[in-house]
Amino acid sequence: MAANTNQIRHSLRALCEGAIMVALAQILGYLKLYELPQGGSITLSMLPIFFFAVRWGLKDGLLCSFVFGVLQLLMDGAYAWGWQSLIGDYILAFGVLGLAGLCVGKKYGVFIGTVIGSLARFLIHWVVGATIWAEYMPDEFFGLTMTNPWFYSALYNGSYMLVDMVACLLVFAILFVPMKKYMLREDLR
Repeated sequence: MAANTNQIRHSLRALCEGAIMVALAQILGYLKLYELPQGGSITLSMLPIFFFAVRWGLKDGLLCSFVFGVLQLLMDGAYAWGWQSLIGDYILAFGVLGLAGLCVGKKYGVFIGTVIGSLARFLIHWVVGATIWAEYMPDEFFGLTMTNPWFYSALYNGSYMLVDMVACLLVFAILFVPMKKYMLREDLR
């Protein structure tokens, strides 16, 4: 009986933390340091999702990031061209942030998970950008002549994804010592 009560309490805590982290991610998503003309912006919105995923694991991390992707789609004024970009640029791209949960409980899991989640999101944006958004490729971008949609998509999406990832890594580096027990799940044992 006590084991069942502890399991329910554990699940309830994960649900509450997930809801708080999704809400915090949504709020941070509105605080844009820079926004590109066709979508994509520099924010710290991925930070709470990565934090949650490395605390609770892959399954809960993917669920949390999926919910965040749906909220981004519904509340952030989606830049989309058809259902393919709605699914790719929002549901899938934000949904893979939960892959950070692969690093649950590891000493530097929050850093490795941030890189994994960011790279997975970049890869989805890159493919969607090169296939669906290719017809909107400008003749020139960052002072370079654009002839290849794959190169353009890598530059476009990499220009904000790299900054987002580095910003998250810097914040986690600053918070690692004071929040180490939470990042390593020591408070959950």
